[in-house]
Amino acid sequence: MAGLQQVLVAGAWRDPVEPAGRFQAHDPATGQAIGPAFPISGRGEVEEAVAAAVAVAEALAAAEPERIAAFLDGYADGIEAEADALAALAHAETGLPVAPRLRQVELPRTTGQLRQAAHAVRQWSWAHPVIDTAAGLRAMYGPLGKPVVVFGPNNFPFAFNAVAGSDFASAIAARNPVIAKVHPLHPATSQRLGRIAHAALRAAGLPAAAVQLLYRIEHEAAGPLVGQRAIGAVGFTGGRAGGLALKAQADAAGVPFYGEMSSINPVFLLDGALEDRGQALAQEFFASCTLGSGQFCTNPGLLVVPRTPAGEAFLAAAAQHFDAAPAQVLFSADGKRHLAAAVQALLAAGARQLAGGDAPEQPGYWVRPKLLAVDAAAFLADPDRLQTEAFGPVSLVVRSAGAAQVQALARALEGNLTATLYRAADGRDDAAAAALIPLLRPRVGRLIVDRMPTGVAVSPAMNHGGPYPATSHPGFTSVGMPGAIRRFAGLHSYDHVPDALLPPLLRDANPTGARRLVDGRWSTAGVGAAA
Repeated sequence: MAGLQQVLVAGAWRDPVEPAGRFQAHDPATGQAIGPAFPISGRGEVEEAVAAAVAVAEALAAAEPERIAAFLDGYADGIEAEADALAALAHAETGLPVAPRLRQVELPRTTGQLRQAAHAVRQWSWAHPVIDTAAGLRAMYGPLGKPVVVFGPNNFPFAFNAVAGSDFASAIAARNPVIAKVHPLHPATSQRLGRIAHAALRAAGLPAAAVQLLYRIEHEAAGPLVGQRAIGAVGFTGGRAGGLALKAQADAAGVPFYGEMSSINPVFLLDGALEDRGQALAQEFFASCTLGSGQFCTNPGLLVVPRTPAGEAFLAAAAQHFDAAPAQVLFSADGKRHLAAAVQALLAAGARQLAGGDAPEQPGYWVRPKLLAVDAAAFLADPDRLQTEAFGPVSLVVRSAGAAQVQALARALEGNLTATLYRAADGRDDAAAAALIPLLRPRVGRLIVDRMPTGVAVSPAMNHGGPYPATSHPGFTSVGMPGAIRRFAGLHSYDHVPDALLPPLLRDANPTGARRLVDGRWSTAGVGAAA
């Protein structure tokens, strides 16, 4: 097919080989196709990308850490040099505002993640070296020795992009080649990022095929990309149905699959908090629910509100905000359809619409924010259907009566990324909060108090993960170094291996200077001087 954009395969930007089709990005505000045509890669091109990544896996695993860190830092510098152009491209393809969302928030977060990964590489913090001299054992995390496939989502064109985001930075930091399957809703943005990455890779002297980029693949090519033993791991951020389909293929081949897939992020408003600041909480909740048109994986999709005068006043204020809200634009036609289907599923399960309007009849992917409500008894009778994720500016309020019912609601929750408690400042809600925390703790990755869940700080202490179906594994985070890196690493143990044959990080003299856990004590000294 003539006129298609190039792919990054086998170390070079080149024309696609036997593409299975073509596609274009769309302007979400108008629904009109924009920009050039991009290829849909077929099975042959996917297999070639996998083979090229496998061919350089050993060389990348043996690369000097400083080269890896130099690539990550150089890539961050290159992104900053083209920040304005990147923000303009992402705005055109996603409808997200250039300022402050793209240019002042998401791009700095992206470059910050890359630099944090570089720091973790230089400090060896992700490797967690442990030495037990009495048992003759030494261990550290190291490269998988195989490629990592990263699938990027639609809602973060930079910070979670398959060729720039946290999964990408983590896999490279662990010295694994990456095959980036970027999201087809922002192909031009991803292509520009890929070109910056390729230039930084070459400048750092790393294998040219260590980073490859595909825009979209035909359905039959998913198996060769994730479902074969040549792949070391898969990182995925997206919807539950697509994630589970890919996970099934990865599982069949024994490939670790780290997927972030679904979350409604329950928020519990306790009595005292509502009595003290109910009006302010209504505004805070509305702002969080509609931020980015509600297209955040930490959007507050479920709100537990007591049936009290303060609860009624809060709901009245929240309903006014939703009723007055203008239409917002979603990323795609599919997103609009999926949101409408989710709302209908919630209504069919017994919810009713409390506030909000119908979508305007105009071109593009516009929707009106909606607030739904259901009684706690009805929720507890059908918790599965009433936990349907509505990915957009929609939230479901559950009306509770008494502490026992609130605790029953907490027990009925499936796995989520976050749960939030709002309490009174004077401590009169603390007993209720203390009763809820043990119930929520095993059901969420991050427990929050007195703030909405939509912010995700890039911090070593962050857990952007949680029990199923929030993610496919509750023990890992997709945000925050060095923890995020360990998803794409293997635990390497050495049993009575002579010093000269050990990796430098585990040798007696510690030529790396890194902190190591030697016989139960952290030290940067050599083994003989560790005490």
